[in-house]
Amino acid sequence: MIHQETHVLNVIGKGAEPGPFASLGAGDAAILSPGRAFDLPVDGTDALAAARDIAGDAPFDINVVATQARRKRLLIADMDSTIITCECLDELADMAGLKAKVSAITERAMRGEIEFAGALRERVGLLKGLPLAALERVWHERVRLTGGARQLVATMKANGAYTLLVSGGFTFFTSRVAQAAGFNEHRSNVLIDDGRCLTGQVREPILGRAAKLQALEETVARLGIGFADTLAVGDGANDLPMIERAGLGVAYHAKPIVAAAAGASIRHGDLRALLYLQGYRDEEIVAPSP
Repeated sequence: MIHQETHVLNVIGKGAEPGPFASLGAGDAAILSPGRAFDLPVDGTDALAAARDIAGDAPFDINVVATQARRKRLLIADMDSTIITCECLDELADMAGLKAKVSAITERAMRGEIEFAGALRERVGLLKGLPLAALERVWHERVRLTGGARQLVATMKANGAYTLLVSGGFTFFTSRVAQAAGFNEHRSNVLIDDGRCLTGQVREPILGRAAKLQALEETVARLGIGFADTLAVGDGANDLPMIERAGLGVAYHAKPIVAAAAGASIRHGDLRALLYLQGYRDEEIVAPSP
């Protein structure tokens, strides 16, 4: 009987080569991206700490990934500071001259220090009277897709996956980001306005951590797949339930509470790293036209 390894050591980062890690392997390395990403078959998850010791201070993302159901059939992703590089609510607050105050609340909520829904209501309340033109300004001037976002979505869709953007932010932005990045679907909160300005209210019930998990569960049921076939990615405490439930939960440049609980962590790379985690090689990555 041929012994087949059930896990790989996945190393991603500029200058990543299998040589220094060879002693940990139970087979030959597979190069996913020359000088950037490789897999090394290992016996279980015990190699992770040793590999990180070998890497030392090198800016490598090192994870141990199960090989079964490795290429996922559902991507469910947070938006702010994950698929895009900013926090839209903080940028709206900047338009109102309140960024420092609102950002401090955002940071505490994302670290899990305060309850998300209450923190959202408080922050939105501070924006009462902000003209709707400010939303357009934030979209055009501040919102940028994270590197690799479009490649991640396009490659997974090309290989049969369904993609869902789920955010504690707002539909004004998720609708636009979902279209720009190529997601199949988006879910988020709705800001209430009077036709000219924000009223300082958000439509209830608020989409927070429980609703993100519910979105994962509902989509798994609708697609008729298993949780092992899912990848969830995010950076904040409200992403934790979906990250912990998914077959591959990824903390992306995340708060410590999220990085500690996730099955995989990306601290240095862009979103293409999520493709390397699934074993995709460079030549398989789809580059959408602008």
